[in-house]
Amino acid sequence: MKIETIKNKGFALSIILFPLMLLAGFVMHPDLIEMKMLHTAQDLVDRFHNNNLYHIGHFIVMMAVPLIIVVMVGTMNMLQGKGKRYAYWGGIIGIFGAFILAVDKGALCLVMSAFDTIPEPQFQGLIPYLDVIVKKAGLLWIVYFLPLLPLGAIIQTIGLLKEKVVFKWEGFLIIIGLALLNNPEIELISTIGSVLMCMGYISWGVREFSRKQKS
Repeated sequence: MKIETIKNKGFALSIILFPLMLLAGFVMHPDLIEMKMLHTAQDLVDRFHNNNLYHIGHFIVMMAVPLIIVVMVGTMNMLQGKGKRYAYWGGIIGIFGAFILAVDKGALCLVMSAFDTIPEPQFQGLIPYLDVIVKKAGLLWIVYFLPLLPLGAIIQTIGLLKEKVVFKWEGFLIIIGLALLNNPEIELISTIGSVLMCMGYISWGVREFSRKQKS
């Protein structure tokens, strides 16, 4: 199999898979329909403690980061006309945001899963100290740049629309879905956004995969 074929198939599959992985991560959150924001260490503990689905969901989202980067780099390479500047700057912004997503999920998935292995008496004594994670103390302030990921993807989608790579309905669903991800950690809103993203991205990805298969 030629390397170009592998690259093209990988690009198309990444378009299809990454929004599905984000959706899977969101629906694995506990009390999804409560629309509860994260304010205290106890709120955080209520989400992750003895909840394997929470850890698995965040792990899936973290593993989606390489696929997101593949899509953004592939879009930068694809758009060479009216959308070229949108693809380039959207890619730069979005790839940095994807790195922040990996940092965020590393803290909330890998570290939290390690805390969950501590025996219960010791864990209860640890709870007050988890407040530093909720408040994003220390260098955790970097996760405040997480909105750069959907922003970069929105900019790239505008480029895709300008070059008519995606249909208008696909582009609009993607943009609306990405915009909904920028919310104060209300998982139901993020889930709705990821559903809209899936509708737009998967439709484009399936078409892209079929087109690349024929080339």
